[in-house]
Amino acid sequence: MSFWRKIAGLAVRKIDEAECDECPPGLPGEDPAFSTAVTALGAKLAKADGEAHAGEYDVFATVFQSEPGSEGNVRRLYQLARQTTRGFESYARRLKKRYGGCPQLLEDVLDGLFHIAASDGAVTGDELAYLERVCELFGLSPLTFRRLKATHLGAANDDPYAILSVAPDASDEAVRAAWKAQLSEAHPDRARARGLPAEFIEVAEAKAAQINAAYDEIVRERKAMRLEGAA
Repeated sequence: MSFWRKIAGLAVRKIDEAECDECPPGLPGEDPAFSTAVTALGAKLAKADGEAHAGEYDVFATVFQSEPGSEGNVRRLYQLARQTTRGFESYARRLKKRYGGCPQLLEDVLDGLFHIAASDGAVTGDELAYLERVCELFGLSPLTFRRLKATHLGAANDDPYAILSVAPDASDEAVRAAWKAQLSEAHPDRARARGLPAEFIEVAEAKAAQINAAYDEIVRERKAMRLEGAA
């Protein structure tokens, strides 16, 4: 099931109060601001790589299924919105203002945008910048963006979270536990204790250094983000 279909499901049921600090009244599907904003954001994403194609609406309509009887209005709004990326920030702000107390719903929207961006097999730098800005306007953390990006596009081989095999938005405690477990497994002393040749010990030393460097990078990044957030 695509995340846009998950949103469509959310639109016809009451939001789970456990996922929200403050739930707005009614259903998302009954809120014109919700339908308008997600349609506009999807349409403007299609323009983010420089050129919108008519067939992109078919991709959008496949993953974000509108309510019966509203297809014509959704298509007209989509065709109008996809002419330019200008104005996408205002739609993102509207969703944040209306559903800021339901971060999981906003994350689902961002996840759906990633799904649409990746549907043609390639995500451009301009599309990534668009998605990152939407994430920021939604009030979601950079680590959430990093996790969604890795989910849809794969993590880089040198990504410190990929090296430690831990999610980018994992807790500090989980990151530290992963670091200690990986380091224990790769520690050169284990290779020495098994009597392995010198070249195996060198490989273990290099891997341990990589694990330590990844952990140090994550600690630095998180410290910098906390300082920035406190400023």
